[in-house]
Amino acid sequence: MSAPTSSLKDRIISCRQCSRLIEHCQSIARTKKKMFADWEYWGKPVPNFGEDSAELLIIGLAPAAHGANRTGRMFTGDQSGVWLYRALHRAGYANQAHSEHSQDHLKLKNCLITAVCHCAPPDNKPRPDEINNCTSFLKETMCSTPPRKLILALGQIAWTAIWKILIEENNENKKFFVPFSHGAESTLPDGRHIVASYHPSQQNTFTGKLSEGSFDSIFTRCNQLLNRI
Repeated sequence: MSAPTSSLKDRIISCRQCSRLIEHCQSIARTKKKMFADWEYWGKPVPNFGEDSAELLIIGLAPAAHGANRTGRMFTGDQSGVWLYRALHRAGYANQAHSEHSQDHLKLKNCLITAVCHCAPPDNKPRPDEINNCTSFLKETMCSTPPRKLILALGQIAWTAIWKILIEENNENKKFFVPFSHGAESTLPDGRHIVASYHPSQQNTFTGKLSEGSFDSIFTRCNQLLNRI
């Protein structure tokens, strides 16, 4: 009898394909940040978070060194997560607006969060080969059965990764590609919707490039596309 196939979550956590990223995650976990000195950092690849059968899939870039790399949960423990979960709560996709640690009782509703890269990269910049190493995880998450009805890309790197997978899946999908911009969207012949947003990183939120109102509008649109309003 063959051994059972391990879950996607287990395979993500146990992945060691990118030695540079693994070393970086472990190094950050050892040295820590002064304000988190009493934390036991996660320090390894961060799995997806949310409902596996969700209609809405949100794709970010990568865990933050002292955010998800510390807490072990996507967008938890950093300012990007503050913005994301606040917006998800207002839109009805989360039971609470805050996300502080993996045991804070946060639950997502009809929503799953993943990333292009599951390890925290130096300077928040994964290399192309490191992104490629994670592509199989992203493809498996995107192409679940039944397929996601709506895929939301947070940032241009996520947008590019999504379309690469969609075009490899069916070359005809390239006809429906649109350039990245905040609020860009496309609907594929099979009914799947692809939507883009600026990433809620401090680089965008502190400079005013992304406002709370413009971020909320993305989730209002998501609700419209999923016929929730």
